[in-house]
Amino acid sequence: MTHRRPAELFRTAALACVLALLAPADRARAQTETTVGMTGTLEGLVLPGSELEAAPLTDRTAKAVVRVVRVFPHGTAFRYDIEYFGLEPGTHDLRQYLKRKDGSPLGELPPIAVQVKPVLPPGQVQPNKLEIDTGSRLGGYRFLAIGAVVVWALGLIAVVASFFFPRRKRAVADADRRPVSLAERLRPLVEGATAGTLSRAQLADLERALLAYWRKRLKLEGAEPGEAIEAMRKQPDAAPLLAQLEVWLHRPGPVQPVDVAALLAPYRDLPPEALDLEVRGAA
Repeated sequence: MTHRRPAELFRTAALACVLALLAPADRARAQTETTVGMTGTLEGLVLPGSELEAAPLTDRTAKAVVRVVRVFPHGTAFRYDIEYFGLEPGTHDLRQYLKRKDGSPLGELPPIAVQVKPVLPPGQVQPNKLEIDTGSRLGGYRFLAIGAVVVWALGLIAVVASFFFPRRKRAVADADRRPVSLAERLRPLVEGATAGTLSRAQLADLERALLAYWRKRLKLEGAEPGEAIEAMRKQPDAAPLLAQLEVWLHRPGPVQPVDVAALLAPYRDLPPEALDLEVRGAA
């Protein structure tokens, strides 16, 4: 018994060392991988030379968007927290989206390779078909069938009752609660972003929904992502809110006053369901 204890202690220590070595590797792998349309983060990235910043997005064929979140001095170099947004799947070197603040060349800047994975498997251009389980268990389905009959009966009663009881007041109340335009639907989100109460995830959801809407409306589905974004920036109706979202997301700073009415003006005559929008955490 006394001869086993040192061996057990050695195995425990060895296992702890292996786990300690694997954890940073897994974290680094997660930082350098994301999927199309989702933001990835590189934290604590040490790069030599003078301070770096995000280069202006002028290339219409750009496959990624980069933002320098935080910068810290690190000896003769700098340590960075960088966010990137993949527009197309593949391996991308983020160096081409950076420049030095003092205008000097990048020099021997090491590669900053990230992997952007497609949402669908390789070669698949449509989502998988929904497969319905046709198992033989009847217990749960029996209760579901009974519930469906009850719901159907209640619905029938409601339809019959609607002929005998006025619904005008209820319809007016429902109309008062629903937004009558896309501008009214967007107003709480824009006001929350202006006040700084909207999270980065909610801002990203709103930006993706607006990009998808304007890409479809301007018939830019076949254009390269960078070219589509550049065209939206030149469109007077699309540009104001998209430009302000870019400031909130990629150039945060002190809260500045914003003309909410002017930002929402292009959306006043659009129906509230014109935008396919689902914001995480929003009411």
